[in-house]
Amino acid sequence: MGFASSAFRFSGLIVTLVRLLAPCVLAFLSAALLTPRTAAGQAASTACAARLQPSWSPDAPVPGTLFTIRVRGVEPGATPQGRIGSEPLHFSPDSSGEWRALAPVPIAESRSLAVILTCAGAPVDSALHDIPLASATYPLERLTVAPRFSGKPDTALAARQRREAQRAAAVSARAHETPRLWTTPFSAPRTSRITSTFGSGRQFNGTVTSRHMGTDYAGAVGAPIRAANRGVVRLVDRFFLGGNVVYIDHGEGLVTAYLHLSKHRVAEGDTVQRGQVVGEVGATGRVTGPHLHWIARYGAVTVDPQSLLRATSAPTAAPTPATSTRSFLEATAAYMW
Repeated sequence: MGFASSAFRFSGLIVTLVRLLAPCVLAFLSAALLTPRTAAGQAASTACAARLQPSWSPDAPVPGTLFTIRVRGVEPGATPQGRIGSEPLHFSPDSSGEWRALAPVPIAESRSLAVILTCAGAPVDSALHDIPLASATYPLERLTVAPRFSGKPDTALAARQRREAQRAAAVSARAHETPRLWTTPFSAPRTSRITSTFGSGRQFNGTVTSRHMGTDYAGAVGAPIRAANRGVVRLVDRFFLGGNVVYIDHGEGLVTAYLHLSKHRVAEGDTVQRGQVVGEVGATGRVTGPHLHWIARYGAVTVDPQSLLRATSAPTAAPTPATSTRSFLEATAAYMW
């Protein structure tokens, strides 16, 4: 009994000491790791979080969309850097003195999105910003397709689908290495009505198998499909689910894809212009009828193509100033302690 009581008091003492020492340890680590250094090892005069002034629009981005981040306070001759998860941000200056970048919100995110901004020339001098997210509700669609497209694939078919997914993913990864190839807003690939929106759950023949990660446009077989913006054609092929496909790399992480085509009108390596015909509407792959399935991606993150149109159009509202800023170590400590 006495031993158990002593052990309990000792463990309580340890917990108390940890709580008392945690702020000191955190302060030491922050000073040692987050303070920017010059080439000679001397501490820089200002911190990254104090210099960079981020804002964003819309106020609360929706999961599964693109939004715009703006940064002020960048030193002359410097370029801000940043990332969301593993996706780098590509900042460009505008005439107002701000730096802008498009940023994706994965569809699975909720409540808030963590964005890390870094001062150029000081990779350890970073600040983490929490961006509040709006709630998103996506409907459920019930579809009927040919049985061979709704059953579990055999080994050979599963391997084919993996290869096709990997090729598409490689295009998206490569797009971060491509400089921006467009200077005008993105435009819709067709002017016809939208028959299915982004994000809805897809129930095929009674089984929910996926989300609809694109926008569907109506069209008769042979109707023209146009490039959403200038870019380089990286992939032209026939996929099992997507049918005849075209993937265009627009640079700075942006890729658009055009699925279920009846005919390709471009080849891999072609540079296409905004509005150029890249294919024709068809009913190839897993479809319920002729239409265009249009995809937009930022790196590995698939987003609502309509948000790409909105994010690259003329701004309509002032951005929201950042209100929540934490150093990387502060954010980590919130989980540690």
